[in-house]
Amino acid sequence: MRGQQAELVLWWLDRMVRADQQLRERITWFWHGHFATSSRKVKAASLMLGQNQTLRRLGLDTFPALARAMIIDPAMLVWLDGNDNTAKAPNENLSREFMELFTLGPGGYSEVDVKQAARALTGWRVTRTDGSPVLRPRLQDATSKHILGRDGDFDALSFVDLVIGQPACANFVISRVWFRLVSMTPPSAAAMARLRRAYGAQGDLRSLPAAIAKEPAFLDSASSMVKQPVEWAVGLMRALAVRPSELSDKQGRHLTASLRGMGQLPFLPPSVGGWPAGGGWLTTAAALSRVEAARLLAEQATLPADASRTPTRQRAEYVRRLLGIDRFSARSSAAISQVADRLTLAIAVAACTPEYIVSD
Repeated sequence: MRGQQAELVLWWLDRMVRADQQLRERITWFWHGHFATSSRKVKAASLMLGQNQTLRRLGLDTFPALARAMIIDPAMLVWLDGNDNTAKAPNENLSREFMELFTLGPGGYSEVDVKQAARALTGWRVTRTDGSPVLRPRLQDATSKHILGRDGDFDALSFVDLVIGQPACANFVISRVWFRLVSMTPPSAAAMARLRRAYGAQGDLRSLPAAIAKEPAFLDSASSMVKQPVEWAVGLMRALAVRPSELSDKQGRHLTASLRGMGQLPFLPPSVGGWPAGGGWLTTAAALSRVEAARLLAEQATLPADASRTPTRQRAEYVRRLLGIDRFSARSSAAISQVADRLTLAIAVAACTPEYIVSD
């Protein structure tokens, strides 16, 4: 299982680095943090891979389609105990987290709603043969439920339709996408109105990122965010033409160990709430792991043939352009200049500067 997990992590990192459609990979990564599911409990690489493929396939479709798929996703059923949810013993984990963390947010539902929704989600099982979801009618509660002010014989899919039809759902989803792609500061009322129009009645997940990219706050330097470790590493590997699939086994283990040290490894979110954001990534331990990863990747970089012939005094400028950084502060330039005679070390230092760690 550990071997499959390690292989799965490197596979996705490699896909992120190589992908021509970066938006789809970035949105897949977003949804992985939103519908956070960990292989630590799922313990099946095939189920985690299946969920990843679902997120990629539907991540730019509509939110209703994605939500309906996730409520009976096999990895999710195992992760939030939906696989053990029966009419005789309803389990509330999936119903609670689906409303609180995935669709409505805190305060958008009551404890009665949680209990009643748990009954609606009963009967789903992950098959042992191929890991697919299947409904077992004898385990399902087919009686009437009272959820979010409505009465009916709700099942898993009609429960999802009821929840995503709540006015709070659209605002919650838009705000979560904004939080991860733009800023920890919520969008203004005017911006939210524009994004609501793009999202529309159908929950259009392709139009939403396009609308966000047009917002003034998206390009405002005041909206800068600390890069998540995986985003940081993938961006660096793309800049340096490093392919995770081409690393040796030892180097691959080194890379994943460094990401783990920074606090973020694909398929291993710390909880159903996903990963932290912002300053939570700027710990001393994370900084040490980032340095280790930067040195590893800089040593594996595929650089132009004339890179090593760049005069030492121009190395800081060369590295700035290589990594796509607008400008270095005087302090960062001085740090890079101190190691300018060793190009790979200069690249590693530049990758750990605030100008590269923080995205504008």
